[in-house]
Amino acid sequence: KAVVSTQSTGFRKMTKTNAKVDGVFRTRSLGIAASGVQDQYSDGKAAKVWHLYIGGKKRTNEYADSIIRVLKENNVQTVLDAACGTGVDSILLVEAGFTVKSVDASDKMLKYAHKLRWQRHREEKAFEEWEIGEGDWLDLANCEDSIHHPEGGYDCVICIGNSFAHLPDFVGDQAMHKRAINNFHKMLKPGGVLIIDHRNYDHIIKYGKLPNSSSKLYYQGDRIHKIKTSVLTVDGECTMITLDYEIDITGTGLADASDPIREKPDGTLVPISQFRLSYYPHTLVKFNALLEGVFGEDADHKILPDFMSTPPEEGYIPSYLVHIIKKKE
Repeated sequence: KAVVSTQSTGFRKMTKTNAKVDGVFRTRSLGIAASGVQDQYSDGKAAKVWHLYIGGKKRTNEYADSIIRVLKENNVQTVLDAACGTGVDSILLVEAGFTVKSVDASDKMLKYAHKLRWQRHREEKAFEEWEIGEGDWLDLANCEDSIHHPEGGYDCVICIGNSFAHLPDFVGDQAMHKRAINNFHKMLKPGGVLIIDHRNYDHIIKYGKLPNSSSKLYYQGDRIHKIKTSVLTVDGECTMITLDYEIDITGTGLADASDPIREKPDGTLVPISQFRLSYYPHTLVKFNALLEGVFGEDADHKILPDFMSTPPEEGYIPSYLVHIIKKKE
C-alpha cells in the first residue's frame, strides 16, 4: 500500500463523463500524448511563454536536489521522460549525468527541446546522446522511429508537472488512464520506478481553487499574473478542472496589440498572454488505486507532498502529490 506524508482533503466517487458537456465547457479538446486526441498546446500560446511560467532555471534550483536524490536512491541511470514538453526536466537530468530519452505529443513544445539540444550538442557529448521524439502514452513501444528504447527497459519513467492529468476520460471508466499506466510499467525494467504526479485535486474540488501553499514546486515564474480555476461537475460529480493562465509578458518582445492589459497591485499596467488548459481531476484515493491496479497492491509505493519527504509544518496543504512506485523484481 502507498506510504503518504499528507492527507487527502476529500474524495468523491467519479461517474461517467458527458463528453458533449465537457466540450462546451472547455471550448476545445483535451489532450496530450494520445493518438486521436487534440493537443492542447497546438496553438502555440502556452509553448511560447512556458519558460516564463515555470521560471527558467529557478524551477530546477527549487527541486533538482529532490528528484536527483530519489533517482540515486533507486540506482537509476536510464530515464524515459514521458512528458518532455520544452525539455526542462530532461535537461536537468542530462546535466546531472543520467542517460535520458524524451517524448511528448506536442510538436509545439518539442521544438523548444530540440532547439536547446541543438544549441548544446556540439560541445557537450551528453546532449548529443540525448534522444527526443514524439511519443504516444497509449502506444509507447512504437515510437522507435524517433527514440530507441534500451534493451530490457528503463530504470525510471518520469511523468511530472501535472502532465498525466491532460489525458481525458471520455467514457468514464478510466480505460485510457489504465492503458497509459500499464505502458509506463512495460517500459520499466524489473525493479524500475515510475515517478508521476498530479495537482492536489482533492483540495481544488473541495474549495474551488488552487491550494495557497508556499511551495509552487514546478512553476516558479515571477510573471504569473493570475490563474483562474473552474470546476466542472456533471450530476454533482467533478469531471474536469480548467485553469485559465495569465502571464505578464512585459519587456519580452512577445507582446502585440491584441494582448489584453491588466493592472498589477502597484498600479502598473502590463500586457498579458493568456492560455487555457483542462485537466482530469485525479483524486488521491483513485490515483492510488489506478497505480496499484497495475503495479500491484503490495508494490513499494511512496507519496511525497511537493516532493518533500517531510511536510514543513503540521497541516501543510501541498500543491502537488508525487508518487514513486516500483515495478516488482
